Amino acid sequence: MRLRDWDQNLKIRLLGEGMMNFLFWSFFPFMTIYFKGAFGDRTAGLLLIVSQSFVVLANLIGGYCADRFGRKRMMVLAVLGECLAFMLFATANSPFLYSPVMTYLAFGFLGVAQSLYWPASRAMVADVVPKSDRADVFAVFYTALNIAVVAGPLIGSIVFYQYRFATLLTGVFITISLAVLLQVKLEETAPVLKKRRETKVPWYKAIGQELSDYGVIARDRTFLLFIVGGVLVSQAFLQLNVLLAVYTSEVVEEQTLLAVGDWTLTVSGPEAFSLVLAENGLLVALFTVYVTKVMTRFKEKWVFIGSSLLYAVAMTAYGMTESVLVFMLVMGVFTFAELMMVGIQESFVSRVAPEDKRGQYFSASSLRFTLGRLLAPVSLVLTDTFTYSTVFSILGGLSVLSACVFYWMFYRLEQEQGVKA
Repeated sequence: MRLRDWDQNLKIRLLGEGMMNFLFWSFFPFMTIYFKGAFGDRTAGLLLIVSQSFVVLANLIGGYCADRFGRKRMMVLAVLGECLAFMLFATANSPFLYSPVMTYLAFGFLGVAQSLYWPASRAMVADVVPKSDRADVFAVFYTALNIAVVAGPLIGSIVFYQYRFATLLTGVFITISLAVLLQVKLEETAPVLKKRRETKVPWYKAIGQELSDYGVIARDRTFLLFIVGGVLVSQAFLQLNVLLAVYTSEVVEEQTLLAVGDWTLTVSGPEAFSLVLAENGLLVALFTVYVTKVMTRFKEKWVFIGSSLLYAVAMTAYGMTESVLVFMLVMGVFTFAELMMVGIQESFVSRVAPEDKRGQYFSASSLRFTLGRLLAPVSLVLTDTFTYSTVFSILGGLSVLSACVFYWMFYRLEQEQGVKA
């Protein structure tokens, strides 16, 4: 499906979300570093866990709100919420006031607003794009996101520390402009919205229904192992903006990466982390499709297990060095482990899910990331008791444990199906 053939709603979203993603990735990777400096390791970790709890709650009701109130209305309200968050964010980091507490509240509110936006955004794609073209459309949005992941942190390593107030004011301007654009130009796409509005369901019952759908994992032991293994290995790849951010910024003081005659390229901690993060985004943008095609040639079991073991190697090795060049080498291994599972996991879920319950299974499978994000900041709390290398080794051990869980999962699957998975 060519870009010029896209529905107007999608073109507007691609432009607006592109700007938002670039802005978001220019400061988000450095927030853990900010909170660690303001509150200390333990408190920062606990605060991030609390903020993620509210994000999880918002995720649960986001889909309900998109169906109940409409895609357009929820997207506009969510963007206005982001605008208010940026206003508070900017105020707390202005020339007249410095408040880490207000910054934390703004950061948490921003996460809640985004969690209410994305379900409506994704549902709109399903509303206006034929099923055969959805993968291509999502791929374009995914590519645009990874462009922001590459460029945002590189710019952010400068603007977040030197021009923070101006950056956050830019966020206010972009979000209010996007809200106006969505309100004026966007068209509602939710099917039978009128009927859904007449069927009033309290929000707490909607959350209860969503939670009851997750009960499927308690009845399918093989799928439960998939969730458990996913949560364990997520403690590795979700550290990209938590432990890796803090550790890289703290241990790298000033290192020379390249010297040509009298010219040298030196980086400090935040700049080193930006390079590592940009490398991850660039590799994902360039090689996702290729690596996914290669992985389909192997048995799912060995892809799952191999990815977990590579995560274990990468996490353990990362905590044993302070060299930026080695960091970048290890990040290559880390990213390959990530790309191995792209597409394969969704294929696995569709294969093991009963045909009449695929929606529930895909919904429940998101618990891997929901619970993972909730638990990921615990690593920051652990650094208050253990050394960095020990914490990285613990995370590596969890990845090895996930490989064992996946082996057990496929063993059960082989027994159930009577064939080798």
